[in-house]
Amino acid sequence: QVQLVESGGGLVQAGGSLRLSCTVSVSTFRLNSFGWYRQTPGKQRELVASIGSGGGSTNYADSVKGRFTISRDGAKNTVYLQMKSLKPEDTAVYYCNRPTFFFSWGHGTQVTVSS
Repeated sequence: QVQLVESGGGLVQAGGSLRLSCTVSVSTFRLNSFGWYRQTPGKQRELVASIGSGGGSTNYADSVKGRFTISRDGAKNTVYLQMKSLKPEDTAVYYCNRPTFFFSWGHGTQVTVSS
């Protein structure tokens, strides 16, 4: 069974930075695209960034464009999300998964941005 383990969240002041990591236990990591999602209570999970299987194609939600950078390391089966210039509205639980045909969701990592 594929496991997704997110880490790196925490409490940060507005304007600060965090780097999230997602380790994926799947032998076909290199063949899959991945995305970072976030969810706040009462709202649907939203895709904020995605990266293609080769790492050369990335896409971002307008709300994070220019502030967040997604990347991947095939040797470590890990997807990263570098977050800069954080805003209170970025506060959420962050998850990673494929853009479609989801694996079972991990526990996520909480990001809290104080004003």
